[in-house]
Amino acid sequence: MTQSVREMTCVNDCILQMERITKRFPGVVALSEVSLACRKGEVHALVGENGAGKSTLVKILSGAYLPDDGQIVFKGREVELDSPRRAQQLGIAIIMQEFNLLPYLTVQENVFLGREPRGWLGFIDTREAAQRSRELLHAMSVDIDVFELVDRLSVAQRQFVEIAKALSLGADLLIMDEPSATLTGHELEYLFRVINGLKERGVTIIYISHRLDEIFGIADRVTVLKDGKYMGTRDVRDVTKSQLIRMMVGREMGEAFPARGTPAGEIVLKVRGLTRKGVLHSVSFEVRAKEIVGLAGLVGSGRTELARAIFGADPIDSGQVELQGKAVEIKRPHDAVEAGIVLVPEDRKLEGLVDILSVRENIGLPNLGLLQRWGFVRSRQEAAHVQEKIQQLDIRTYGPDQLALNLSGGNQQKVVLGKWLVSAPKLIILDEPTRGIDVGAKAEIYRLMRQLAETGAAVLMISSELPEILGMADRILVMHEGRLVAEFEGARATEEEILTAATGSAV
Repeated sequence: MTQSVREMTCVNDCILQMERITKRFPGVVALSEVSLACRKGEVHALVGENGAGKSTLVKILSGAYLPDDGQIVFKGREVELDSPRRAQQLGIAIIMQEFNLLPYLTVQENVFLGREPRGWLGFIDTREAAQRSRELLHAMSVDIDVFELVDRLSVAQRQFVEIAKALSLGADLLIMDEPSATLTGHELEYLFRVINGLKERGVTIIYISHRLDEIFGIADRVTVLKDGKYMGTRDVRDVTKSQLIRMMVGREMGEAFPARGTPAGEIVLKVRGLTRKGVLHSVSFEVRAKEIVGLAGLVGSGRTELARAIFGADPIDSGQVELQGKAVEIKRPHDAVEAGIVLVPEDRKLEGLVDILSVRENIGLPNLGLLQRWGFVRSRQEAAHVQEKIQQLDIRTYGPDQLALNLSGGNQQKVVLGKWLVSAPKLIILDEPTRGIDVGAKAEIYRLMRQLAETGAAVLMISSELPEILGMADRILVMHEGRLVAEFEGARATEEEILTAATGSAV
């Protein structure tokens, strides 16, 4: 073993030591001499702004990338993680934010996919696979039918299937990338109980999250990265949230939410009796110019379904949508965009971006009607529009031809927003606008939202984060089981009032 590895500062119970890891991509240094040391049986949080290098570091640890420099010691031995299979063989498993499950296979088939137990004559032993799957789930106190199709499971249940799959590999180190991104309150509590159970069994967990409250609720230690560099490791009990943010962004954040703006103007959107059988039940509301209306509710309450119905992505059975006093018939998203309604979807990677296209192409794609002449795109006009949006939204890219997949989450979200702003929409619907982005990028998105409202746009914002709803919304609408059940003034509402309404209780 080389001298540099012997000199690593770590206590005897360290299971992982990554020393001076460096990774370069064309035109960018993603990691520069980053170190990380994890103890056996601890929850070690990894935090930093989007683009800080977290994903690159864990991809190196999971065998997806090879480092250009540096060393990795796992369970006391220097190792080369040259493939995901090699990492799994050593006992390292990763659960990505986008689950790696096959929806039309059963739970037990997913848990042992490619590693199925074999019986007589080499046939798959389904009974053995089912029994071992039950044992793995039972060890986490999770009750899931192992013969149920994954497609029929909730998001939380799929999360636990992913954990069972990782444990079936004999994982000693489990990497969890944004595990709470789509979980509700009680599901998150259950996930924390499962994590604590794994910790008691000696499993080490690297926990990546942008939700700092979770870090203080579940982690033992936290390592901070910034701009591909190691900023330090702290015991969670010895650091405050403001200190952690300062390490992440290099500055004091100040007030997270911008001040509320001028009084609302004329009615831009009026929805009357919007109904979709079994999903939406006679929903009526309005949104005014210069106003941000927050749409709150638990998962499954119909918030996203309402947004999709207004945007024409889902059909409706009855009801009417008016825009600036005129009834509009919206049967497809194209109709909505033509009318002046745009949607920034919840899943930006799946529905908001073509990630193998460039920033320029993504911003230009929905605006070809504005940018073309005689069937040809006017390159100079396109370049001007794209550059304007890059500057207006502060999209951090090395140029308009950078691929969207190589941007951080926050900058990807800005691209999705930027492509719609070219056409100066009247109504902007934002579904979970800050999901999966860091505290610094969140503050920028909040500022942009308020600027859009101040310039006269009407904004409808869906969010599962109550502090975000309370901090940004001028008015708050609450949904429960496909119905609007309450309305509050944003400046005076409380979390308790919103949760009471969201659970269907009397307000």
